[in-house]
Amino acid sequence: MRHFKTMDGNNAAAHVSYAFTEVAAIYPITPSSPMADYVDQWAAQGRKNIFGSTVKVQEMQAESGAAGAVHGSLNAGALTTTYTASQGLLLMIPNMYKIAGELLPAVFHVSARTVASHTLNIFGDHSDVMACRQTGFAMLAEGSVQEVMDLSPVAHLAAIKGRVPFLNFFDGFRTSHELQKIEVWDYEDLKEMCDMDAVQAFRDRALNSEHPTMRGSHENGDIFFQNREASNKYYEAVPAIVEEYMGKVNAKLGTNYQLFNYYGAPDADRVIIAMGSICDVAEEVIDYMNAHGEKVGLVKVRLYRPFCPDKLLAAIPETCKKIAVLDRTKEPGAQGEPLYLDVITALANAGKNDLTVIGGRYGLGSKDTPPASVFAVYNELNKAQPKRMFTIGIVDDVTNLSLEELPAPATAAEGTIECKFWGLGGDGTVGANKNSIKIIGDHTDKYVQAYFQYDSKKTGGVTISHLRFGDKLIKSPYYINKADFVACHVPSYITKGFPIVRDVKPGGVFLVNCQWSFEELEHHLDAASKRYIAKNNIQLYMINASPRTTSSST
Repeated sequence: MRHFKTMDGNNAAAHVSYAFTEVAAIYPITPSSPMADYVDQWAAQGRKNIFGSTVKVQEMQAESGAAGAVHGSLNAGALTTTYTASQGLLLMIPNMYKIAGELLPAVFHVSARTVASHTLNIFGDHSDVMACRQTGFAMLAEGSVQEVMDLSPVAHLAAIKGRVPFLNFFDGFRTSHELQKIEVWDYEDLKEMCDMDAVQAFRDRALNSEHPTMRGSHENGDIFFQNREASNKYYEAVPAIVEEYMGKVNAKLGTNYQLFNYYGAPDADRVIIAMGSICDVAEEVIDYMNAHGEKVGLVKVRLYRPFCPDKLLAAIPETCKKIAVLDRTKEPGAQGEPLYLDVITALANAGKNDLTVIGGRYGLGSKDTPPASVFAVYNELNKAQPKRMFTIGIVDDVTNLSLEELPAPATAAEGTIECKFWGLGGDGTVGANKNSIKIIGDHTDKYVQAYFQYDSKKTGGVTISHLRFGDKLIKSPYYINKADFVACHVPSYITKGFPIVRDVKPGGVFLVNCQWSFEELEHHLDAASKRYIAKNNIQLYMINASPRTTSSST
């Protein structure tokens, strides 16, 4: 029996992975560190996995060492997991080739993060996981915290049965750190789905001095190619194994997870193909557009490797004329980004040459992708000659690839209350908001969502907390631009000209924490903010919540 609990994507992945893990070899890196931290805490508390044992957690000296420990532990017959992202994942690539080549059932949980290029960026996109396509790891993608909980078992179960290791990934920060009220797996359900015969077969293959075998040998050009091709049958079997376990998940949860899921009008003429958290944004836009007479849809990619073209084609409506493929990465100099090229190849091999297919980049370095960006994609597809390659979410005045984005209607679930808090890294604003949203989520019937926008300086930088709650499921993985309630916890933001007041919806509430009088606040507020407050009937409140005093005024 599943129960509801408020948690983020990292917590969800850790909860599932702990169940199937005997050894966790770790080296923390943002934004994946909480996964390893949760597993370490639970192990210290004596929590048991589905095999009745406590996970052995070993922190190594670097990600390369963690990957080596994973490789060695698997060869010794222990189900082994690690957690990483970005440069950390790239340091694991040499061992990933070995783990896959030796058919060892590892699972790497990755909160996908930008790989440093012209500069370091600690936030999210898919550039790290896309660098791992050739390693031989199967790749499973999730787009929300609930999906991370629901589908992470598929990665572990399919790896155990199919012997192909899995890279299980979701968007760094946007999913890894987003708090949602979700249904949580009971370990008995996970144990029930696990093929214990396959687990025993894996243990029987362990290197053991009592019955020695040779592994990791050296081969010359006369036989290497042949033996490399011998792995084909294992990869050909993976999609069916993943479908089998998705079916088991669906049977338990009443869901409909597929290798490729379609969402939208059954007779759509324009379709987006994407993976990750943008799918929830697209679903909101699709609901709005189809309710207003349009015919649009979305294909959500779940199993990215091995890529299964027949399942992709089956998910695309027959009525579709134009497709936009969205990638959250940039491959300089290529004819297109990875998912785009996979889709083009699948369509070409199937003789589907009558479709217009364009490709776009979005969300690099956690660039926000609001509904306006998705509306822009569908509008571009409506043109007689859409751009073959484009970007959304930015204004590209260098190569002019960006699409024009117009003000978008509200697409969030009706009745959702949206709140925004401006704070300073280390002042307690984020921690207090996490507590608030967990109280609402765990002690009421409301659905909740919380996302925290950090400056990369963290402590001492600007933080913006985005909180939503309501009676309907919340599928809005993007910043709140107009909130019912906005609080400014740092009075200097008023004097520095941040347009905080304009975040408030007409008729909404604006709260300022300061030690000023009303006359002083009036002096510090710029003319545009005063005008906005007056014209939009904003309710202005002041509170002096500094540690030395508790007086307030309205």
